[in-house]
Amino acid sequence: MLDHRIRLRHLRCFLETAQLGSLSAAARVLRISQPAASKTIRELEDILGRALFDRAARRLSLTSAGRIFQQHTGAALIELSRAQDLLQDAARQLTRISVGVLPTAATELMPRAALAFHAERPNCLLRVTTGPNWLLMSQLRDGSLDLVVGRMGLASVMEGLSFRPLYSEPIYAVVRPDHPLLLDPQAAENLVHYDLVLPPPGAVIGPIVRAYLARRQPPTRPHAFETVSLAFGRKLVQASDAVWFISRGVVANELAVKALVAVDIGEDLLGSPVGISMREDGLMSPEQRSLVNAIERAAKTGLGL
Repeated sequence: MLDHRIRLRHLRCFLETAQLGSLSAAARVLRISQPAASKTIRELEDILGRALFDRAARRLSLTSAGRIFQQHTGAALIELSRAQDLLQDAARQLTRISVGVLPTAATELMPRAALAFHAERPNCLLRVTTGPNWLLMSQLRDGSLDLVVGRMGLASVMEGLSFRPLYSEPIYAVVRPDHPLLLDPQAAENLVHYDLVLPPPGAVIGPIVRAYLARRQPPTRPHAFETVSLAFGRKLVQASDAVWFISRGVVANELAVKALVAVDIGEDLLGSPVGISMREDGLMSPEQRSLVNAIERAAKTGLGL
């Protein structure tokens, strides 16, 4: 039975702190003072009789008890929020789904799926956000998101989450249309002589790209940039001789209109599978089932399956 001393403010403060890793950041979001946020967390830990955060490091991290509490509390609050939405919007029968989408799936897959879903469920508001895979998974776990279209994380990240694979996506080395490498018969060997734009270490495709470069030969100079941002990477490559290693989905439109061109790098690089992640203990609404079906259909259509 729920302890009567636990209040909604305890749960909101805990979830914001767990997501942001900082009491001061959580306090700003909740518009309370940091001492008030700290007191709220201490009260919750006293009620539960367990430490929820490891305070040894500069950034607060969840203890094993904290992770369990986050998983179930986030799911409970999202269901409570959904119940409130259903009652408040009963006259119009409006519902809402919050989806996190990795940039690689945000340019082609998700827009097609969103349009098909809207045709089936016109009274459901679809809220789509993008971000790095680790952040989306964290928001899925704490209930801020209903599902994530992204890559499968490590076992520790996927604890309490399910994953439905959709496809594996190629990684390309892309350049501007008049780049010297496109006329170079030794492009695969010579690309390391140019400024390289690599995925940051936190990106899932980062180790794959770095392993490929290590198998070729060490670059003649350190890579100059790290990004998976389409807006930044596209402008950078179009204005220079830089070579950008990026998932095909991020630059699909640019490749289609030849604003960017892929270089033949001598072998096929595949990233980890892209799929749909959900909480294992979450109840899937009819709207969520419709969205999952729309995403799966869009993936099959896009891949010609």
